[in-house]
Amino acid sequence: MRVFVTGATGFIGGAVTRQLIAHGHHVLGLARSDRAADALRKAGVEPHLGSLYDLDSLRRGAETADGVIHLAFTFALTELPFRRLMGVFLGGPPAGIPMRVMEALMRTDRLGIDALGNALKDSGRPLVTTFGVMGLAASGVRAARPATEADAPDPASPGYGRALNEQAVDVWAAKGVRASLVRLAPSVHGDGDKGLIPQLIAAARKSGGSISVGDGENRWSGVHRDDAATLFRLALERGTAGARYHGVADEGVPFRSIADLIGHRLGVPVRSRTLTEATRRLGWFGPFIAVDNPASSAQTQRDLGWCPMGPSLLPDLDRDIYFAQ
Repeated sequence: MRVFVTGATGFIGGAVTRQLIAHGHHVLGLARSDRAADALRKAGVEPHLGSLYDLDSLRRGAETADGVIHLAFTFALTELPFRRLMGVFLGGPPAGIPMRVMEALMRTDRLGIDALGNALKDSGRPLVTTFGVMGLAASGVRAARPATEADAPDPASPGYGRALNEQAVDVWAAKGVRASLVRLAPSVHGDGDKGLIPQLIAAARKSGGSISVGDGENRWSGVHRDDAATLFRLALERGTAGARYHGVADEGVPFRSIADLIGHRLGVPVRSRTLTEATRRLGWFGPFIAVDNPASSAQTQRDLGWCPMGPSLLPDLDRDIYFAQ
């Protein structure tokens, strides 16, 4: 299968491309620069010059492919088109800037998904995109059970803004695209991780203390990067239109255990904080560490035959590579 992958040079995307190539697929990877294109060639990937803001480049890549895996996402405001950027800062009261930032980023992602979907319309070809199980849980609320693939995003979740683009999966599934979604655990861990855990480590190192919220018994799920890559391949090959799949291996690790590991490794105290205090210290990231986010992948494993085999979250984090400055 010829597979167009956006985000092919990223932490997860790199593992996905290796997984696809190892299983006989030809990968066409989106490259924003000549440097990125060279890196893709060295990895055995055919580069396709373009970007998330160049919708024609996305359509061309998808048109030539048998399937698409869309992983690219940007948090860089400086990359937004000028008019959209002005709308963020001048489109209302200053207090509304964070919301307008999220709306602008979501619009960029949705336009990209729609460009890819249009190229695949009525073909039955697969389009696999991604979100996080974190969008299924509200901050500071203890979950009664692990979230499942059938659960809808929770409007009270701090990650709900990005969850709105889950709707695109249903839109394109109804238009003849085998569109599906992989919801990833908040910690996709492994060598080269630049996600939420490294940000926690950096914050603890800077402030001289590791924190959790309340009793720290709220849970985070986890998955190793290589297991996540396998899941994306299986969703591409076997996924059904409109399906949600969960990239979760560890259903729920108490956040206090993560904070304790960070504190032990850095030699700094571990302190309990209120949600308000955590938000004051960590900014936008604060509410996320209070989310109780256990999640199940039982249905995904049954439907796709996925069997995560990588190391569990805490043993993988307890390595020098996570704490080297």
